[in-house]
Formats: sequence, C-alpha cells, structure tokens
Amino acid sequence: MTLAQKRPANPRFNNGFISRLQKQFPDLVPPIIAIIIFLILWQLFAWTPGATLPGPIQVIQDTWILIFWPFYDRGGIDKGLFWQILASLQRVAISYTLAAVVGIGLGILIGVNKTMSKALDPIFQLLRTVPPLAWVPISLAALRQNEPAALFVIFITAIWPILINTAVGVTQIPQDYNNVAKVLQLSRKEYFINILIPAALPYIFTGLRIAIGLAWLAIIAAEIVMSGIVGIGFFIWDAYQNNNVSEVILALVYIGIVGLLLDKAMAWLQNKILPAEQK
Repeated sequence: MTLAQKRPANPRFNNGFISRLQKQFPDLVPPIIAIIIFLILWQLFAWTPGATLPGPIQVIQDTWILIFWPFYDRGGIDKGLFWQILASLQRVAISYTLAAVVGIGLGILIGVNKTMSKALDPIFQLLRTVPPLAWVPISLAALRQNEPAALFVIFITAIWPILINTAVGVTQIPQDYNNVAKVLQLSRKEYFINILIPAALPYIFTGLRIAIGLAWLAIIAAEIVMSGIVGIGFFIWDAYQNNNVSEVILALVYIGIVGLLLDKAMAWLQNKILPAEQK
C-alpha cells in the first residue's frame, strides 16, 4: 500500500476520535475548542506591532516558576500563589458563612413580617447598590486594621442577595401550604421546619450562589486596595507595581478558575439538597 493510499484514513480517524469525545464528554469539548481559539487569537494579537500585553507563550515563560512552585513561602507576604489564594479563600469562608447566617435569619424575619419589610426595604435597597470598593475606606476608618476591614467588606457585599432572596422566598410560599398548616394546627417550629424552609429553599440557594461569586469578587477588590496582607488581590497589585504584567495575567486566570469552582460547588450542593421537583 502506498503512502497516498494511507492518507484518506487520517481525516476519518480524527473525525471519529472527536465524535467519541463529544459523545463521552458532551459538555467538555466545546469549551476546550473555545479556549484554544481564544489562546490562538490572543497570541496573534500579542505578535502584532505595538502590542503592549504579553501573549500566552510569554506569560508562561515569565511565570513558570509561579506555576510549578506555588507552595513556596519566604516569610511575610512573599509566598506562592497557593498560599495567596488560600488566604483569600479563608477570608471569604469566614465572612460568607457569617453573611449566610445573618442573611437567611433576617430574610426570614422580613419575609414573615410585612411591617418590618416595608420599613427596612428602602434601607436594604440603598445599601446593596454600594460597590465593594466604596466600603473599603469606611471599614478601614471604623476597624483600623486591614484584616477585619477585609472581612467586613466581604460580609457587607455578600449578605444582600442572600437576605433579599430569602425574604422573597418566604413571601412566595403558596397560600395552600399555609392553609394546610392551619388545618393541621402546626406549631411555629413545625411550620418553620416542614413548610417555610422547604418552600423557600430554592430562593435561598439562588441567593447563596449569587453571594459566593460576589464575595470572591469583593475580597479581590479589597485586597488590591489594602496593603501588606497576604492574598491574591494584593499579589495582583504588587505585581502591577513592579511592572510584572505576566504575573497579573496569571493571577487573573487563577481567580477565574477559583470563581468557577466555587460556583460549581454551590450548584452541586444545591442539586444534592433540593428535591427533584424544586430544581
């Protein structure tokens, strides 16, 4: 068999291989193709005359030490990306948990009390529109230290979607459910456990899922402004100050990956907890 006779088999093999991948991983192939196209376009743009941003090849060349040695720790704020991200995630975990507890609790109180809802709704609508960075100087002035100020910025950013969605979920409980509770003469505790929480749970999870993304964005913004604390946000600012654009780009990639994982984790938890009819 000649070489010319062998050539036609290659396209069929490639198409078959791609088809098998699409069947086994239907949600994986399109994003991979999109990422490859994006990287190619990015690299072509970086090669154009006058381009100021490095391409993906240059980014990898400049940051390969940070990529392959993320666990180094030279003391102080000179740490690898693993420790920078871990420090930011620890702040998010503390403040997000507190925001979830307070937000769900207040949301339930507001949802069951129309007078309280009317009184507090204008205040909540006003405060929730304040950007995270606008809270930084207020928190620094009030708390005087970077760490508690950063925690407060995350908390005040994350609480609003949780609170508002919880309150909406409580007010949207079908009247039939309330009628059944009256007929069965359920106690407040029984009504809370068997009626209110299950009915409002989809709304609560919607708020929690929105809030985790906002919390991650808030800590990055807060750390960029606050100096001298370990965190991926301050890492970006320090790299920018030293004109290490490749390190900034690498950090942005890591931030996006972590944000995606946080959202997927919350979606997985939601699917595990919510009944099938509420998904």
